[in-house]
Amino acid sequence: MAITGMHALLYSSEPEKLRAVLRDVFGWPFVDAHDGWLIFRLPPGEVGVHPADAPSHELSLMCDDLTATMAELEGKGIEFEGEPEPAGFGVMVTMKLPGDVRMTLYQPRHPTAI
Repeated sequence: MAITGMHALLYSSEPEKLRAVLRDVFGWPFVDAHDGWLIFRLPPGEVGVHPADAPSHELSLMCDDLTATMAELEGKGIEFEGEPEPAGFGVMVTMKLPGDVRMTLYQPRHPTAI
């Protein structure tokens, strides 16, 4: 099959600041597609399909130790909404990223495909 990867997009009113977080805080390798438009290599990924009344999608980041990852990210200036909460799939919290982007960070309890 010819599918070679997945390209995800984050839309932000502060794209330069968000790119800086992905580059400098998360430390993700990147290429400069042109004129500062950075495209980042993501960690290994997986996709799940959930039932819903209307189509939608979301991006979440997984980690091995939510408490330690949050402490490291907070030390680098990342803010979180609320405290970690248990969920059926693991323990989760919402990160606040530049440009009012919200993304879930979680420590999975489920088997992963990675």
